[in-house]
Amino acid sequence: MKIHRRGLGAALAAAALAVFVPARAQTDITALSQRLGPDREAKLLEGARKEGEVDVYSSLISDDITALAAAFEKKYGVKVKFWRASSEKILQRALTEARAGRNDVDVIETNGPELEALNREKVLAPATTVHEADLLPKAIRPDRHWTGLRLNMFVQAYNTKLVPKEQLPKTYADLLDPKWKGKLAIEAEDDDWFAAVVRDMGETQGLKFFRDLVATNGVSVRKGHTLLAGLVASGEIPLALTVYNHSSERLKQKGAPIDWFQIQPGYARVNGIAVTPKAPHPHAALLFFDYLLGPEGQGILQKGGYIPTNLKLGNPNTRSAPRFIDPTIILDEGAKWQRYFEDIITRQAK
Repeated sequence: MKIHRRGLGAALAAAALAVFVPARAQTDITALSQRLGPDREAKLLEGARKEGEVDVYSSLISDDITALAAAFEKKYGVKVKFWRASSEKILQRALTEARAGRNDVDVIETNGPELEALNREKVLAPATTVHEADLLPKAIRPDRHWTGLRLNMFVQAYNTKLVPKEQLPKTYADLLDPKWKGKLAIEAEDDDWFAAVVRDMGETQGLKFFRDLVATNGVSVRKGHTLLAGLVASGEIPLALTVYNHSSERLKQKGAPIDWFQIQPGYARVNGIAVTPKAPHPHAALLFFDYLLGPEGQGILQKGGYIPTNLKLGNPNTRSAPRFIDPTIILDEGAKWQRYFEDIITRQAK
């Protein structure tokens, strides 16, 4: 398997060192998930209360996963134990535990590419949710091994004290204007966004565009979308090319001099949720799975600035319909796009 990020490759390599041991028999969580009758919630809750808890790995911001856990516990009386980490660390831990025969986690919530990597390693179980008919069609994976939960929408963010709104670029070509020299930055691992833009431009033309952009105006590289948004708000970076909309919106709502816009076409990463084949708390796992994909859980995510995949909520945090970045392309062609990104942008960063 070709892997997109360094973290994905390292996680797979580390997990391969784990020793497999047989696991005890578990409830068939896929079969359990296919119970979609009107008594589904009641039956899952009955089993979940006997199990007592649900164990979750999540890359959500701590405040958001804490809010979800508190609301779920208040409604159902089932405790949520969660471990919050980066998507790469979640991938590595889940793989290592699975290959060692340890069934410690019920639900995994993280980035699409990492979930797809776990799927290919047979760490995830197919599962159906009662809310499937309400979800964005592209949020539903054909094999149901994971389901899109929220969108991380790539936007361009600018410091409102340094960049007048009327001077914002309307197209990618506008970024070649010399007035942007020394004012641009990008997140260090957004080679999937880079790949999507280049592919839509046409590979030859797209690669030429980014080479010209770096040569003409320079692009600084910073690691972390939250950090990058903060640097825009502080004025250190006038214009960031790849920030998540929720990071910018939160700072804006707090009064920071930052706003965001989106050069079209815009792009979004899909973050998803999955259950594990031998979940130690299968009823609680599916109850939590349904809760996060339903209006209540999605509403909490929406309040946090995320774009929910449940269409019943609408998408007030987006100003246009973004294109989804297919995680399977990132996995299969990741080495190629990472190499281009490093050669054209990272190594030439100014």
